[in-house]
Amino acid sequence: MERPQSRGSDREIETLAEFDRVLATGSLCGYRVQSVDLTGRTSALVGTPASDAVFLGCRMEPEAAASVRAGGALVFPPIPDLPFDPYRGSLYSPDELFEALATEAGYAATPDAQAYAWYQRTMSDGDVFASMLRSIHDDAVSDALDEHVIGARVVGIMGGHALERGSDAYAGAARLGRQLARTGLTVATGGGPGAMEAANLGAYAAPFDDAMLDESLALLAKVPHFGPSVTDWARAAFEVRGRWPGGGDSVGIPTWFYGHEPPNAFAAHIAKYFVNAVREDGLLARSNAGVVFLPGAAGTVQEIFDNATPNYYGSRGEPTPMVLVDRAHWTERLPAWPLLQALAAERAMSDKIALVDSVEEAPEALARLTGAPAAPRTDPAP
Repeated sequence: MERPQSRGSDREIETLAEFDRVLATGSLCGYRVQSVDLTGRTSALVGTPASDAVFLGCRMEPEAAASVRAGGALVFPPIPDLPFDPYRGSLYSPDELFEALATEAGYAATPDAQAYAWYQRTMSDGDVFASMLRSIHDDAVSDALDEHVIGARVVGIMGGHALERGSDAYAGAARLGRQLARTGLTVATGGGPGAMEAANLGAYAAPFDDAMLDESLALLAKVPHFGPSVTDWARAAFEVRGRWPGGGDSVGIPTWFYGHEPPNAFAAHIAKYFVNAVREDGLLARSNAGVVFLPGAAGTVQEIFDNATPNYYGSRGEPTPMVLVDRAHWTERLPAWPLLQALAAERAMSDKIALVDSVEEAPEALARLTGAPAAPRTDPAP
């Protein structure tokens, strides 16, 4: 789905087609060109005005690079032998991150696994260059994510990674994602396995009939968890995608900080980060239509209060809805709800929080807090 670009992104060139359109105007002055292969545009680049332009990771012939530098441009060359592109201009796709999954080496050969291996080697060595590359990458991903969600009503669905395929809770999270996507909301999750995968699966299933989701759940249940084999777990997801291509859009926002948890293949657009704090804050900040918190452990508790803090202080404007699912979990096992209620008392956020017993109640609660009509249920609760 194409959305209008922000004012800043009007000066960004992220594809060769965009580059050619701008080049036809006779000037590249002031543009930012991100990771575009320009090796076939040498004759056009030589002599084209390029003052204040910035070329980020663009492949160019030496003659072209020298020409634009002489014209006042900054050129940041590609970094060789790096398993990721720090200057990328777009979000990841599942096919990109899981490329080579079908080979004998399986998941270990994928760009996702190779980027995690690089991160493990460099995260503690104190090399400022590696740290700079991670920061540039994460900033580029944030820029691409902002461009993607402009104009969208984004609902976050948070929950634990341990939720297994084949469980009633997994199916419930998938139906939640599907129901919210069918109202026109953009579903966003932490992009990993468990409840996150289930919600992205539901959004993927939104354009299909209801039987498709039931069949998909049965197929996925054959590989309940990403351990011990990420390869088998991911291949099961791609089997579903292969049987039902062209599913609905959603966003996944995972991190290589938790690299032992692979990203799920049902989010059409993946904003993967190295720095977990940037990833978590960014996910919650972009959930402008509210957040549904499914049962989880420490990570989900952290996300509840990461979201509650700006709602409490009003630092992002009007507070956004927060719906906690499973009364026993959030009042007894991990009693986050009483603290959330106490924080909300006499604050503007007090009428933007809700606690419900089951996942089936979450869409209605979210709609009530936003003043929007709830989507009708299309199938019975399991």
